[in-house]
Amino acid sequence: MRIVIIDYGAGNIKSIQFAFNRLGINAILSNSIEEIRAADKIIFPGVGEASSAMKMLKKSGLDVVIPTLTQPVLGICLGMQLMCNSSEEGNTKGLGIFNVEVKRFSKNVKVPQMGWNTISSLKSNLFTGIQEKEFMYLVHSFYAENCKESIAITDYEIPYAAALQKNNFYGVQFHPEKSGVEGERILKNFIELK
Repeated sequence: MRIVIIDYGAGNIKSIQFAFNRLGINAILSNSIEEIRAADKIIFPGVGEASSAMKMLKKSGLDVVIPTLTQPVLGICLGMQLMCNSSEEGNTKGLGIFNVEVKRFSKNVKVPQMGWNTISSLKSNLFTGIQEKEFMYLVHSFYAENCKESIAITDYEIPYAAALQKNNFYGVQFHPEKSGVEGERILKNFIELK
């Protein structure tokens, strides 16, 4: 099985690669459109600022390629947010895969939300073997609104989408690669998706 982690200059992608290594899976880093199209499964990571990340995707043509992919794609953190319609961060137009907007948390809560929080209302094979109210690790100042494509929710000031799914596209706001054994189980579940 060929796993490609999209390397477009955004975020801490080595920790994702190391998490796959711990599972005995060799995931390669690539920004090659040919390698990405040929992959069995794709990880679309991201840590950073939305408008800058979108500029990097456009520079490499990946903004056009990613929405056309037909194999399972997992967006992580900013990767998931960029798959949405738009983000208030830098007033950024997203890839439009998930029909939802990304908003900034209000000034009533500490931003970024950083640390462990529970996920619930789990609705996908991505969460096979994961219990309701399991803790996952999050670091973010913006969130995707709860919507019909939500497959998990979490709560910080308001309930919002902890994970999204539409067809072959999946997204998680939390960092499975930093969420211990349960996070690695989610990565393993993703690899085992048909």
